[in-house]
Amino acid sequence: MQTLQLDKNKARSLYPSASAEFKTMLEDTFGKEFFSQKITDRVKTLNDACEVLGLNPSCVISSSDSKDEIAYKKLKVIIRALNEGWTPDWSNSNEYKYYPWFKMQGGFVLYYVDYNFAATDVGSRLCFKNEDLALYAVKQFSDLYKDYFTI
Repeated sequence: MQTLQLDKNKARSLYPSASAEFKTMLEDTFGKEFFSQKITDRVKTLNDACEVLGLNPSCVISSSDSKDEIAYKKLKVIIRALNEGWTPDWSNSNEYKYYPWFKMQGGFVLYYVDYNFAATDVGSRLCFKNEDLALYAVKQFSDLYKDYFTI
C-alpha cells in the first residue's frame, strides 16, 4: 500500500474540486472546520500569508530595502495570499479590481475603497478581488500601508 503525504495548503487547494469520498477523507484527516475557514481568519500576519503561499518569510525582504520597499514587498505577499490565487485580468474590462484610497492630509486614514475595470491608479499587485478583502487588509495591515505610502 502506498502512503500519500499532503500538506495543509495542498489539501485546501484540492478540497473544492474533490469527490465526495475524497472530501470525507480530507475532513477526517484535517477536520471539517479546517476547510471552512475564511482566508481573513487564516491571514493575520506576514508569516500567515507566507505559510498560505508556501514561502519562507525571511526571503521576502533584503537588508538593503528601504522602509517603503519592505512595506510594498510585504503587502504584495499578503495581498497575494488574501486573493487566494486570483490575479487581476487587465484585459477584462468587466472584472472589478478593488483598492484602498487613503487621505494623507491631516493624518493617514482610509478615505474609501474604489474599484476599476481596466485601469489602475495603484500598483496592480496591490489590487483585491473584492471590497471586503480590501477593507480587511487596510484594517489588519494599516501600518504597512502607512509605511508604503508615507516618507
